[in-house]
Amino acid sequence: MGKRSRRRGERDALAAPESEYRGPSGDLLVLRGAMSPATRREYATAAAGSPLSREDAWQRAAEFLFEHLAVRWEIVGAEPIVRQKELLGRYRFASQDERLWIREVLREHLAEHFPDVTPP
Repeated sequence: MGKRSRRRGERDALAAPESEYRGPSGDLLVLRGAMSPATRREYATAAAGSPLSREDAWQRAAEFLFEHLAVRWEIVGAEPIVRQKELLGRYRFASQDERLWIREVLREHLAEHFPDVTPP
């Protein structure tokens, strides 16, 4: 009986809205539309970074947002990536053009869903 009631609760849990963004090469990035207050505080800390290394803080802030908002990344010709560890790994190996597109998507997504959060 305990297992059944736990499963029922999972099914009834609220899901964060998702937004889809299509890249110039046909890739699809799906981002979560909700961020907890704790995640927002962590992001602010990551974005502030060290005054000695503004570039590192900027890079870490973008990676942090991707890590916490990315739900799925469909790259043309490959299986969709949906696991957080794999998403982050693929982000770290992204080309310069892919990273530029992702930063633009993150900025657009923040402006629409989190106007109080400063984009990287």
